Amino acid sequence: MAAKPIKVLLTGFEPFEQEVLNPSWDAVRALDGWKVGRATVHARLVPCVFGDAIDALLAAMDELQPQLVLCIGQAGGRTEFTPERIAINIDDARTADNKGQEPIDVPVVPGGPAAYFSTLPIKAMVRELRAAGVPASVSNSAGTFVCNHIFYGLMHRIATQPVAVPGLRGGFIHIPYLPEQAARFPGAPSMSLETMVKALRIAVSTSLAVEHDIAETGGQLH
Repeated sequence: MAAKPIKVLLTGFEPFEQEVLNPSWDAVRALDGWKVGRATVHARLVPCVFGDAIDALLAAMDELQPQLVLCIGQAGGRTEFTPERIAINIDDARTADNKGQEPIDVPVVPGGPAAYFSTLPIKAMVRELRAAGVPASVSNSAGTFVCNHIFYGLMHRIATQPVAVPGLRGGFIHIPYLPEQAARFPGAPSMSLETMVKALRIAVSTSLAVEHDIAETGGQLH
């Protein structure tokens, strides 16, 4: 009997904070339909809006019933491709979202756990990315804006509805500015779209291949 196909859901955000593009969506949509082994990638655009982002994610998960979910977001100022370790149960916006919402110290899920850990093999991912010449490191903070919001929403769904798709895993990855964005902020680091797409391919392939993450340092002093 033929092995069952695997669906991978990648999400990217719409532009926000006066930007005209968002590298997370540009990179994610480049992989829409990409096949690796038995897996096929499905890309979905999500709004940079508290509440609506999780709603769009959950709708895509209900539609596709994926076995793997990677949410991708922009982190202007970062120098590397950074898989996130932990999502925290707080919305604390330093700027308004695309609907003008600016929550302060509001839980993502009232009564939910303080935090969830990613279930992706983030350290194996970083090892493979570096071996392929892509700057990468584990990040221990996804911030408190819509990126952390959707990350927490994803992990809460996986934790509270585990029977829907047995073995479902997920997490979040932050990526730097594109060069055309960084050009507006002298001194800001950037990463080419080509490198981002290459990195996402590695992230997906590693997540599919590695069941248990490797044990090597990925910590930080601050």
